[in-house]
Amino acid sequence: MIDTDLLWKKSIIPDTAKVHDAVRGLQASSIKILMVVDKSGRLEGTISDGDIRRALLNGISLTSPVATVLRKDPLVLPDGASRILALKLMRANKIQQIPIVNDKNHPVGMHLWDEVSVAPELRSNLMIIMAGGEGKRLRPHTESCPKPMLEVAGKPILEHIIERGKAEGFINFVCSLNYMGHKIEDYFQDGSSFGVSITYIKESSPLGTAGALSLLSLEHDIPFVVTNGDVLTDIRYGELLDFHLRYEAMATMAVRLHEIQYPYGVVQIEGVNITGFEEKPIFSKHINAGIYVLNSDTLSHLVPNQHCDMPNLFERLQSSGFRTVAYPMHEPWLDVGRPCDLLFANKLTKN
Repeated sequence: MIDTDLLWKKSIIPDTAKVHDAVRGLQASSIKILMVVDKSGRLEGTISDGDIRRALLNGISLTSPVATVLRKDPLVLPDGASRILALKLMRANKIQQIPIVNDKNHPVGMHLWDEVSVAPELRSNLMIIMAGGEGKRLRPHTESCPKPMLEVAGKPILEHIIERGKAEGFINFVCSLNYMGHKIEDYFQDGSSFGVSITYIKESSPLGTAGALSLLSLEHDIPFVVTNGDVLTDIRYGELLDFHLRYEAMATMAVRLHEIQYPYGVVQIEGVNITGFEEKPIFSKHINAGIYVLNSDTLSHLVPNQHCDMPNLFERLQSSGFRTVAYPMHEPWLDVGRPCDLLFANKLTKN
């Protein structure tokens, strides 16, 4: 796997550089592209080895400013855009790199063809999608549509999840249904038209984020992936599964670092004495991302048709002495739980 975090940082040069600096930069880089930034860190453009060759053939001097060979307004993607979108754009534009920028147009990463186009290893493990929730917070959108069928970029959230899983080599899916489950089953059927196999388990009443697993009938004694049906993410499900196996865990929970900044300065006191100040501090906590890997033995800790949420299952496993671990994820992630989340998801995919 290419260490893109290291490579993209090495590919940045200032707009005050000369063409010979760009030549050296491209020689030192294996990704065949440079990102040129101004003094504030804003992306001004990109330079490829092809740009350098054409410039030199046209008589540009090695001591000329890089602005003379700069490709302005390059194709970029916002931070949070999926690798699948990057792959589609690369194929359409016949390019091998797409810079990732934040809302200030500062480079924060790089999508590389060698990374996004790798054929996935086929996985026999099940991927189970909890798609039975009512989505009360998303009303009125969910009054006539189950939450996983709400559209983002013209297709249901659930379809995005299945496509992401398929891109990671998962082809066997199970959807847990309750609220308006027939609409999900009518749309996906057996999954063959989507290139996967889909079966269904049906809750007679809401069983929580783990309770529906008690209805599973497993054919193989191997770990399975579970994801909430309202989570859009670019997580590598295969790497999550490999992490779970490497740490020999009974259950693994994907977690994300969530930061909250106080809007006020914090005063530190002991008794009535002021001991210090902290201006608008940021507090960080790991939150449950709604994505898990479980061993098949975890099902014995569930009571059939009894409500259970996933944190409760993890607590049962811990109290029984089993190892449960956290998988720190850094990929784009969005829990589509509120109307503003749905709006943001659609806005993000249009950028």
